[in-house]
Amino acid sequence: MESAFQTISGRRKDRPAKASCAIDGHGSCPEALDGAACLYNLQRIHVVFPNAPRCSPMLVRRFASLALIAFLVLASGVPQLAASDREINVAAAADLSAALQEVATKFEQRTGVAVKLSFGASGALTQQIQNGAPFDVFFSADMDYPRQLIAARQAEGATLYRYAVGRLVLWVPSDSPLDAEHKGIDVVMDPSVKKISIANPQHAPYGRAAVAVLKHYGLYEKVTDRLVLGENISQAAQFVESGNAQVGFVALAHAMAPAMQGKGKYWMVPADAYPPLDQGVVLISHSPHQQDAAAFVEYVKTAEASAVLRRYGFSLPEQKDDKK
Repeated sequence: MESAFQTISGRRKDRPAKASCAIDGHGSCPEALDGAACLYNLQRIHVVFPNAPRCSPMLVRRFASLALIAFLVLASGVPQLAASDREINVAAAADLSAALQEVATKFEQRTGVAVKLSFGASGALTQQIQNGAPFDVFFSADMDYPRQLIAARQAEGATLYRYAVGRLVLWVPSDSPLDAEHKGIDVVMDPSVKKISIANPQHAPYGRAAVAVLKHYGLYEKVTDRLVLGENISQAAQFVESGNAQVGFVALAHAMAPAMQGKGKYWMVPADAYPPLDQGVVLISHSPHQQDAAAFVEYVKTAEASAVLRRYGFSLPEQKDDKK
């Protein structure tokens, strides 16, 4: 059997070709086109009826209705697919770069909501949010930066939550001759230590904690000219790992991350040597995904998520049971 295209555009050898019937919007059709194929044009929908015996208005209306129904069904499916593609954008302090990845993966498996993570210094992320960056949730390494956003009405005060307390360690590479584990803070005064890495205290809470430790032990003025500043705590750790600094003050969460296992040794800085690293999370006011963002914050409060944070060395506030 010839295709509709062949019937319309070609010429059969056994009979003269007849013109197709282009039906207008009212369904009219010349009666003289017996045996011709009917081409129906309805708002860019082309329905071809091969070898139709007659282009009757009733037949045209019947097929037109079917075509319109099919079009509406397909069109209605498009927004449904888009609605299922849910994602939230999360700004997070650099000390969470390993732990929050795990938490986000578990949340996505539970809910189907994708979590896009952006890590950096808490102060730098705060500035980005103030400048309109499209974040839905902000995990800071302190409580002050979220409070700044709340004061500026850029974050929801009722959602502020202390999700963890961070710890600071003095870290050296595994092949270093420095005995940080036993000598502690004294290693910074070792003659072989030319550079000491810390996060930039201007916008990194862990950097301010490192400065507080050095001042606590009366060493800050003695080592100031040997300090190298990372943009965030992750970069401070990279400086030591790469050999650009001999020792560094880094987050315990970095020292305990799988990627750092076997690469270094550290001394846990006593908690009374620096102000507590209370870390807060808050929802961003301009977020278009408030419901999913709030669900992620609630998940961080569960025992399942807290177990991940604890494994990376964070101490935790009161926990919520998992919601079944």
